[in-house]
Amino acid sequence: MRNTAIPFNPAHDDVRADNRSPSAMSATIPQPRVLLIEDELATLDFAGFTLRSHGYSLLEAGDGVEGLRRIRNDLPDLVLMDAVLPDLDGMDVLRQIRAWSTVPLIVLTDSEADEEKIRVLDLGADDCLVRPVSPGVLTARIKALLRRSSWAGEQCSRLVAVDERLQADLDEREVIVDGLRVPLRPTEFRLLSCLMQSAGRTLPFEAILARVWGPEYRNETQYVHLYVTYLRQKIEPDPAHPQYILTKRGVGYQFRQLAAAAA
Repeated sequence: MRNTAIPFNPAHDDVRADNRSPSAMSATIPQPRVLLIEDELATLDFAGFTLRSHGYSLLEAGDGVEGLRRIRNDLPDLVLMDAVLPDLDGMDVLRQIRAWSTVPLIVLTDSEADEEKIRVLDLGADDCLVRPVSPGVLTARIKALLRRSSWAGEQCSRLVAVDERLQADLDEREVIVDGLRVPLRPTEFRLLSCLMQSAGRTLPFEAILARVWGPEYRNETQYVHLYVTYLRQKIEPDPAHPQYILTKRGVGYQFRQLAAAAA
């Protein structure tokens, strides 16, 4: 049976980013629109109060079909969805979303199993939160994800040559491997950009997490390992013996020196 109770007391919500009311904020700054795909009343009440009190505009969808429709029609800035939905399997909905959209997406789950989190991330979610989750953690993760999404969209247009075999098109968010274009998911793109910006130098796990996911993720080292695995599968001739993304055991990762820098 699902755990639908989410302990929450509005009087204890002491982590608000701004003391102004949402209406006052919206007069000067457009409110980011968050689509919540959820049918549980407890979560709807919790998320509605939390997000609106932090200056977000909340869109709601009670099931997977409506959620897919609203993503297409309303173009939200971020999607927050339950892993279990009343009409469709939540993982199928996630898979359908990622087939045509790169909208930032967080999945809520009741399972603490690592396998569940890995499955969610593997299907394209940017984050996975286990309930019950506090208002502070929820809003911090949303802010971090929106901040990363904004940063990725502002990158300069450029094509970076690693060597004759591999190039990175940071404008199209793709890599070119042996002449073939391979698309990158948003988090893969941010991670590759981060590593390439420090090519030839070892980046500690904590630094990678802070730059790619945000300081709120400083203890989530499994995210780094998982997405490095994804990148290696796309760019390495032999992922089991990487040539580009090198492991510095117990410390972090290093991207090999670029061709231009080595010349």
